[in-house]
Amino acid sequence: MGVTVVDEVAFDVERGKIKEFATATLAEDPVHTDPEAARAAGFEDVLATPTHVVVAGHHRDQRGFVDKLGLAYERVVVGSVTWTYLRPVLAGDRLTAVRRVVDDVRKKSLRIVTLETEYTDQHGEAAVRVREALIERGAQS
Repeated sequence: MGVTVVDEVAFDVERGKIKEFATATLAEDPVHTDPEAARAAGFEDVLATPTHVVVAGHHRDQRGFVDKLGLAYERVVVGSVTWTYLRPVLAGDRLTAVRRVVDDVRKKSLRIVTLETEYTDQHGEAAVRVREALIERGAQS
């Protein structure tokens, strides 16, 4: 199967949004909220929390990509998600996320679609890779 691009979105990594994620995920390390603490730890600005790139979901047409893949929205669940950071994501970064299908298999009454999203920064350098498996359950008889 060839690699299929599902979607592409871009967004700015903002201090305020990082603070929201830190609060929501109970991340207490001040590198996520205090620029001075972040600089003291060796970062140029506030450090994003580990799952920050889920912000991309706010910029995507979630229903549209499910339709594009030919999945039945009401029967899809997320099977797994893994994040691989290639470098720290900081306030001030501009990330572009390109999501691709890397595998699409059927096992009995399940269809498992594996997606990989590569987030590149404003310099074109890879920052994060996210791999997720979507599982479409078979139709009920």
